[in-house]
Amino acid sequence: MILLVSWAPVGLKPLPLTLAILCVALGVVIFSTGLLSFDPDPRTWDTATERLTELVVIIALMGAGLKLDRPVGWRRWASTWRLLAVAMPLTIVAVAWLGVAGLGFSLAMALLLGAAMAPTDPVLAADVQVGPPLSGDEDEVRFGLTSEAGLNDALAFPFVHLAILAAAGGLASTGGLTDWLAVDVGWRLATGVGVGVLCGLGFARLIFREGGTRFGDGLVALAATLMAYAAAELVHGYGFLAVFVCALTIRAGERDHQFHQEMHDFSDQIERLLMMLLLVLFGGALANGLLASLTWIDALVGLAVVFVIRPVAGMIAMIGSGQPMRERLLLSFLGIRGVGSVYYVAWGLNHGDFGDSERLWAVVGFIVLVSILVHGITAAPLLRRLARRREAGAD
Repeated sequence: MILLVSWAPVGLKPLPLTLAILCVALGVVIFSTGLLSFDPDPRTWDTATERLTELVVIIALMGAGLKLDRPVGWRRWASTWRLLAVAMPLTIVAVAWLGVAGLGFSLAMALLLGAAMAPTDPVLAADVQVGPPLSGDEDEVRFGLTSEAGLNDALAFPFVHLAILAAAGGLASTGGLTDWLAVDVGWRLATGVGVGVLCGLGFARLIFREGGTRFGDGLVALAATLMAYAAAELVHGYGFLAVFVCALTIRAGERDHQFHQEMHDFSDQIERLLMMLLLVLFGGALANGLLASLTWIDALVGLAVVFVIRPVAGMIAMIGSGQPMRERLLLSFLGIRGVGSVYYVAWGLNHGDFGDSERLWAVVGFIVLVSILVHGITAAPLLRRLARRREAGAD
């Protein structure tokens, strides 16, 4: 499988397939034949699911932050702020409404579904993200999706906490909502940013001290990831946010240094290995009946999340942006759902009392599967076509 991860990206380039699709298919085959005797159902392995998805997401966030060439700025990141401030809340509200009205979920479970479906996944969205540091492969669509994936994985967390509050009956209490705003929104977000900046400044000083003398090798990226995440969690901040901000701060410390490439490459290799493992296990869960409780209504709601809610929310967010229509369409359509969604569902269910979660897992599994297949097949051709049109326009 490690050889597969190493060789597949090259072999799959001419084909409308991705490594993610290949890994899921491999998992279905392996577990369908009975070669492995255990059932990798996330409902059984709830803690393992949470921890494994947590690890791969934070490593992906470090890689995403390191490869962004564009400095942080209000205008330079305009598409990112639009997707975060408009598309993400609209997605949460729309999915939660469908959860209540269409699926018959409780408000708490519907909110958890909405929060889990809001973020663009930093792991499975690798094929639509910008290229490695200093590669120049950073058009507006790839930049918008990369930066959005880096930040909205943390910004969905307050709504997971809101779902847990709803499950505990705290929405009827003014004190509960006040605590949620003060702690889960204010403190945790501010602390995540602060810890990320401090860790990033510290690592940048170590790495690029003495006018650019290198300290360490690519393994430093993993150290920075784990230390930023742990430090933020210790002070009850959002570790996802701290990791991404740490990566951006390290990159800003010496923006054109070649060492960023080495750190990114190491993070990318670890990320792909963990992603392969997760997706093979996901394929195994599908083979062993993860979608057994899925109904036609559930499937229709899942398709609406992928084909209607995110694209419409994205297009609303891009109103007045001045970007060409084809770029707006791609930014809106290529909001891939994946490992981050699984993490949020696992985390929410492990920390709150939502009752029977079998249908919730089936809906989430279906949406992730559809996203892997649809976006995996269409993303590369669509982005290549956009690049050709941009080159033709430049000529």
